[in-house]
Amino acid sequence: MALADRNRVVVLEDRVENVSGADFPMSIDGQDVAFNLESFKDSFDIKIVHVTATEIEFDLVGVDASIANALRRILIAEIPTMAIEKVYMINNTGVVQDEVLAHRLGLLPIDADPNEFQWKRADSVPTDQNTIVFKLDVACEVDRSAAAGETDPKKKYINSAVYSSHLVWDPKGDQEQRFATKPIRPVHDDILITKLRPGQAVTCELHCDKGVGKDHSKFSPVATASYRLLPEIQILEDITGDDAELFRSCFPPGVVEVVEEQGVRKARVVNPRKDTVSREVLRHKQFEGKVRLTRVRDHFIFSVESTGIIAPEELVSKALDVLMEKCDIAKAALARAVKSSEEDE
Repeated sequence: MALADRNRVVVLEDRVENVSGADFPMSIDGQDVAFNLESFKDSFDIKIVHVTATEIEFDLVGVDASIANALRRILIAEIPTMAIEKVYMINNTGVVQDEVLAHRLGLLPIDADPNEFQWKRADSVPTDQNTIVFKLDVACEVDRSAAAGETDPKKKYINSAVYSSHLVWDPKGDQEQRFATKPIRPVHDDILITKLRPGQAVTCELHCDKGVGKDHSKFSPVATASYRLLPEIQILEDITGDDAELFRSCFPPGVVEVVEEQGVRKARVVNPRKDTVSREVLRHKQFEGKVRLTRVRDHFIFSVESTGIIAPEELVSKALDVLMEKCDIAKAALARAVKSSEEDE
């Protein structure tokens, strides 16, 4: 099998061929492709496609799926954040029961730098170094200034809905000085927690701890972290005329365009990364033998959406640091195992 073909996952009408089935990464069909550091350096690349305040899309090129998936799992489960861990319910006369309300509160993303806090052990007591405290005290009452016959609860009542903006940070120790330039608060102010009606109230104290997503999803710093292989569309034979228009319609907008060359309309692939690999084109007999759909095995399109606690580009950097730390631990363990084996001999 040629190198180019070996590095492609082939998408057919009813199946997918040339998928990886090796016992170790980058080995395909029993061929010798032993890892070489210099070769890896030449082929490895990271390309930033776009970055916003909460999202990043980048291409990870030249690695095996095991590495890409390790990075994805670290993003989801192993980067620490601060989240509400304890809810001390003092009064809750609303319709949402204590347990459900506590769960909703726990899922609120908290804008606090986890590096400024220590890990809290099971036997540790809360301190200003390991705990953030919020207070929630909201009561609903009738708005006497509302118009007669008003039916909108937001106008008829005061505090008819409890939002994340109602959480009040209660600094402990020297926290007020430490976070003077950036006070601790929920990431978003408009997250609905519960609804109240006159005579109902919620009063509680909330304690935030440091944790990671593998302990509970509320600690996960990402809303989504996913990847897909780069699609590749190969036109093996010119597709012209009305067939070119049909060919374009088989793909999402922007993937294929129809150009005119010497008075003939012809289909041309312009941006395959927008393709969803729906295989619609393979349903049409007139394209049989004229098009080949593949995916590049070592080219991963990563999409990461932050919850807003940590900037997306910083999340990727932190995930790579964790991955390198895991590699160091594995290398040290392997070295100890080899040394022990040699001593036994």
